[in-house]
Amino acid sequence: MTPIPDKRYPIGPYVEPKEISDIDTDHHINTIKEFYPRLKALVSELDDFQLDTPYREGGWTVRQLVNHLADCHMAKYLNFKMALTEENPQIRSFCQSSWAELQDSFSIDIKPALQIIKGLHKRWVYELKSLTNRELEMTFHDVEQNRDIPLRHGLSYCAWHCHHHLAHIQNLCIEKGW
Repeated sequence: MTPIPDKRYPIGPYVEPKEISDIDTDHHINTIKEFYPRLKALVSELDDFQLDTPYREGGWTVRQLVNHLADCHMAKYLNFKMALTEENPQIRSFCQSSWAELQDSFSIDIKPALQIIKGLHKRWVYELKSLTNRELEMTFHDVEQNRDIPLRHGLSYCAWHCHHHLAHIQNLCIEKGW
């Protein structure tokens, strides 16, 4: 196996594309659609020891990653809904590292997070498939980045986020021989 140069970014850091075609958008929606079954297949047979193993030194455990995914994707889904129903709403991110240290991320069974992801992604994909090109250009204002982000670009990031964390878990399983 070829070593991963930076375990933090196993597929590389997110690079926002200049243009995102309808075909790209369809691929991103499909990534959201396929995410839950892919994640469940990776983690459902892991025991507590494996779930409590960090994907890299100083990194989150698999358990924290799964709970982070539920938290983060809920936030992104709500950002999308706000952008579709409000004029360029201001959004801000949450302190992901602090949330990952809370008990509901650190020690709880992953089944509730998987249930959230399953239902959330089903609703999200249903909504995404109904959007027009005009709606995909609707924006939210990211306060931390101080810029407006069209939904099409937000979707691109969310698809990358899915691949990014799946790669963390896949690479750990390969490394550990699980």
